[in-house]
Amino acid sequence: MVDGIERVLVVTAHPDDVDFGAAGTVATLTAAGIHVSYCIATNGDAGGFDPAVPRSEIPKIRQAEQTAAAAILGVTDLHFLGYKDGELTVSHDLRRDISRVIRQIKPQLMIIQSPERNWSRIPASHPDHMAAGEAAIFAIYPDARNQFAHPSLFDDEGLEPWTVHQVWVMAGPNLDHYVDITDQFDRKLAALKAHESQTAHIDGFADFIRGWGAGTAKAANFEEGRLAEGFMKVQIP
Repeated sequence: MVDGIERVLVVTAHPDDVDFGAAGTVATLTAAGIHVSYCIATNGDAGGFDPAVPRSEIPKIRQAEQTAAAAILGVTDLHFLGYKDGELTVSHDLRRDISRVIRQIKPQLMIIQSPERNWSRIPASHPDHMAAGEAAIFAIYPDARNQFAHPSLFDDEGLEPWTVHQVWVMAGPNLDHYVDITDQFDRKLAALKAHESQTAHIDGFADFIRGWGAGTAKAANFEEGRLAEGFMKVQIP
């Protein structure tokens, strides 16, 4: 699926974003022996639907849920940046923090959220998602590859510049790359169910996720009965 790829970094705004958008793809990558890491900008502290749960407990709950979901997919390397849910902006601090993780992980491929609004899927275009996508692509180019961008990363932390050449963008308006996740669908669903605070209240959740995958597979012209996740594939010199 991805010749020459050994390490992949996924950058998202919230816990559960990767599992809605790319869990089947992540499971496919790890099954192929590729090391996948997550960088999650917020702790999801504005999430959850149970008023009986103290808001102060939500970040801990959501980090634990994301850690459990990641383990189902074969991912154990998670980086939570700790920004406030619902208030994410494309700041130099966020760009630096994502650049730090890029230089630490040295991925050949990154999966990020779309900085473009998708008018046909407004929930995918949450402001935090768009900010995380914009900050991630800025970190990819020009920040992480430039020794003199965020100089403390090199001068104080000894992190060498790193160039990412391939990016897959989730949930954008112009999908052109599809991954067949049929054989990994059960793991995707299990990962999503691990986010109990976010998904346990949704009636018919499994059917909804399966239908979503079937619709994406149809758009990709896969044969009937297959399930897929879609991306926009970007090659960067």
